[in-house]
Amino acid sequence: MNTEQLILSIGVILLATRLFGWIFQRMGQPRVVGEMTAGIVLGPSLFGRFFPATFAHVFPPSSMPALTVLSQLGLLLFMFVVGLEVDLKSILKQRAAVVLISNISIVLPLALGVGLATVLYPQLAGEQVSFSSFALFMGTAMSITAFPVLARILKERHLLGTALGTIAISSAAIDDISAWLLLAVLTAMVHSAQSWHHLAVTLLLLVIFVVIMLVPIRRAASFLEPLYQKQGAGMEYISTLVLILLAASWTTERLGVHALFGAFMAGLVMPKKEPMIARVVERIESLSLALLLPLFFALTGLRTRVDLLAGRSMWGYTAAIVATAVLGKLAGAAFTARATGMNWKDSLGLGVLMNTRGLVELVILNAGLDLGVLSPPLFTMMVLMALVTTLMTTPLLIAMKI
Repeated sequence: MNTEQLILSIGVILLATRLFGWIFQRMGQPRVVGEMTAGIVLGPSLFGRFFPATFAHVFPPSSMPALTVLSQLGLLLFMFVVGLEVDLKSILKQRAAVVLISNISIVLPLALGVGLATVLYPQLAGEQVSFSSFALFMGTAMSITAFPVLARILKERHLLGTALGTIAISSAAIDDISAWLLLAVLTAMVHSAQSWHHLAVTLLLLVIFVVIMLVPIRRAASFLEPLYQKQGAGMEYISTLVLILLAASWTTERLGVHALFGAFMAGLVMPKKEPMIARVVERIESLSLALLLPLFFALTGLRTRVDLLAGRSMWGYTAAIVATAVLGKLAGAAFTARATGMNWKDSLGLGVLMNTRGLVELVILNAGLDLGVLSPPLFTMMVLMALVTTLMTTPLLIAMKI
């Protein structure tokens, strides 16, 4: 692939994601929803279908390797930021109500996802994937809450400092940690499909990695605070963080666990001083959100084939996936919140917020497709589910006057 072609592909992607992001913001939706939509529009289902010659010129097969590498780097930076924004100490101090709400909002959709997997597995699972791996993936995908998108929705609606916002963001943080642990286990299962001994060794090494990150590495990372106090979030400080991120990602990839889990853990164990975190997030997001993540949205769109959903049965499966996802997260969080003493309005509002899936869901789904757990049609159905559940959040909150 030549440089001219790469520049053209990236330019078209950035233009489309910025345009759709702006349009959706004007509609009261988070920018990321527009960027997710732009990715699907750029794919073979719309752009490729109506303008096939232009599509082939803008996105030739030779462009995919370079775009994939750049998007993967963006995902590693994104997952590092997600981990960075999760305060482990505050989670450990949460009251029983938050722990119960977060756990039920994971367990119920997880169980429903496993149940749905029994119906989908014969026709829509990836080739040569075991039912146990497929079922675990479907359960994990159903239990996702998009922590970063949720934080932005809460900020935009001035809910971040309220009791509802605090419970929502804390529950979402616990959900994120649980989801990435489940993905790590799933990845180990897929890579060790032919050997239980290999799986046991991988899981043991994963536990050792988590312990090392949470204890010695977390303590060692506290020495980064004096460096920040001395130089701020300058080149040396950011470079150090990126090196830690890459080391953790490389380690988990070598263990047979997804590199994204290492990036998330690297962010999770960093010092959580508020001014420092805000500055680091700003510096990293200025690159990843502006350039690298739009490439990921475009690649997701290129993999999303709505034309594969031909016939009533395929759309019926899609509707069942969306209904199961909404029922599991919204009902699980809402009824548990009500049982802990919240009023019905706030309980339903919490359920709506926890049902937000956004970019984190797309990351999980792409990992599932790469691992061979999902077939292309099922991947498309799940992407549509992620888009619908994220789109519905803001309108429902407005309708409920929250």
